Amino acid sequence: MRRGLLNTLGLIVLGVIVLGTGPARAETIANGPYYATPSWDQTLPSSTRFIVLSNMSSAAVLDRETGLVWEKSPDTTVRNWQVAQFHCNERTVGNRKGWRLPTIQELASLVDPTQSNLALPPGHPFQNVQSIFPYWSATTSPLPSTGAGFAWYVYFADGAVDLLDRTSLIYVWCVRGGQGVDPQ
Repeated sequence: MRRGLLNTLGLIVLGVIVLGTGPARAETIANGPYYATPSWDQTLPSSTRFIVLSNMSSAAVLDRETGLVWEKSPDTTVRNWQVAQFHCNERTVGNRKGWRLPTIQELASLVDPTQSNLALPPGHPFQNVQSIFPYWSATTSPLPSTGAGFAWYVYFADGAVDLLDRTSLIYVWCVRGGQGVDPQ
């Protein structure tokens, strides 16, 4: 009886040791667990919503509301929509590939409509976000058009969301994770 109990206890301890080990967690500037299960219905203050990821050379920011990882400092070169797609697909940020152009819903999720001049939440960690021109999304217009067609954009000067001819030259802000390209 005692031997059976010791064998069972030994298996439990072995199971805890084997099953308890897992992949290493990413390091961040913030202390403690930083990755809450993303839920688009939650509203977090900037101080806990955005986490600069030190394991990505502090060049990327996790948005805990959406689970998306954004470039901390988007490029300040204007591009047409097709070149913007290529730019994100080829991008390396924080020694990581896998970047893409965000959908309109993902890009618009960064907008704080209570802010003016730069419609991002107060205390955000982003740098070089421009308010002169809008930013491309991967979402194209379902409306029939001629030429290159239209795609949705976000204008961070006031948080506006609208359509623009894809040959226009505007900014691009790359993202990792999420649902992927143009679900429309």
